[in-house]
Amino acid sequence: MSNEIVVGLDIGTTKIACFVGRRTEHGKIEILSMGRSESLGVKRGVVSNIEQTVQSIVTAVREAQERVEGSLEINVVNVGIAGQHIKSLQHRGILTRKSNEDEISQIDIDALIDDMYKLVMEPGEEIIHVLPQEYIVDGDQGIKNPIGISGVRLEANFHIITGRISAAKNIKKCVDKAGLTVDEMILEPLASSEAVLSDEEKEAGVVLVDIGGGTTDVAIFHEGIIRHTAVIPFGGNVITEDIKEGCTIMKRQAELLKQKFGSALASESQDNEIVCIPGLRGREPKEISVKNLASIIQARMEEIIEHVHYEIRNSGYEKRLIGGIVVTGGGAQLKHVTQLFEYITGMDTRVGYPNEHLAPSPNIDNLTSPIYATGIGLVIKGFQKMERESMTHASSTIKTHSKRTKGSFFEKLITKGVKWFEEEE
Repeated sequence: MSNEIVVGLDIGTTKIACFVGRRTEHGKIEILSMGRSESLGVKRGVVSNIEQTVQSIVTAVREAQERVEGSLEINVVNVGIAGQHIKSLQHRGILTRKSNEDEISQIDIDALIDDMYKLVMEPGEEIIHVLPQEYIVDGDQGIKNPIGISGVRLEANFHIITGRISAAKNIKKCVDKAGLTVDEMILEPLASSEAVLSDEEKEAGVVLVDIGGGTTDVAIFHEGIIRHTAVIPFGGNVITEDIKEGCTIMKRQAELLKQKFGSALASESQDNEIVCIPGLRGREPKEISVKNLASIIQARMEEIIEHVHYEIRNSGYEKRLIGGIVVTGGGAQLKHVTQLFEYITGMDTRVGYPNEHLAPSPNIDNLTSPIYATGIGLVIKGFQKMERESMTHASSTIKTHSKRTKGSFFEKLITKGVKWFEEEE
């Protein structure tokens, strides 16, 4: 069993969760420990209060450390980034290689990707991810993996994700102040997709919708490649605010009502169902109709789903998504949410649980809840990065070795050749 450990830190609007994972001998990922705390300093996926966020990070990390058997010190973490500032664009990159004798290796692909990070962005923005979509080698298109192919001109179409420099810096500052180091900053819908989607779904074409507290993240896959990403600037917290205003109750009570009795379809609720909320000191308890509650939730959920449907149409892949929609995040726990998605979009919908690549973790309850999709996805992305780095290292070792071998072989030939010419003279 591998001793390598990866830590994912999900800095969300409603919660901050820390996950510690390792890979088992069967290739599955086992979550060893988890810690969570209430997120007080984050609004709509962006840090609004540094000190409160640092405090929440420290609490979540400490809890994760304490729950591991034996001693564990968390130092390096993979962190998620989201928010309204996230944008995406398409771009093509070209790399001209020195020789078409050598096969294309991971080093060439890394060089092409690194070149994309040098693109000039708008002031105040930086590139977060460069995601290759398809490769072209000497004019041959539609290549998914060019490693091992010979060619001089290597091109690729890229999906580039950008974000505000200040938002990324504030996340990094919070992590640094909590005494940790950021290994990689990962877009949250990419992390969630790794946790809840299967390779078959990504190949068939699927939409991931992660309904968080502050944002709703969308990622569209087709033929195993990410084709479109978007961040919608509202999520579950707006529904809570609507309930608070509509029923004139406290925010804490509105959140509990949503979780326990909330439904995304008013037509599925009984007319005579009533929930009693305790009144403030000396005041009468408040009676709230469950059907009325569902009507408030449905109105806001319809707005969120319309935004998602717009992004699906905007991607140009609407007719090619056989896998339909996978809903995850806290919003996926609402009753009848999949039926409302199907009604508005006309696409098959299921709830995404983050157990696609997980080994059973007997020590942690409720681990497969949709609210943990991002955190578990960050751990999976960490292991993927390790594999990539080991491939690059192996590739460079093979190249160096082949150069040495080639040199010694030619040296022998030249020596023999000189001797042969001498004999001819």
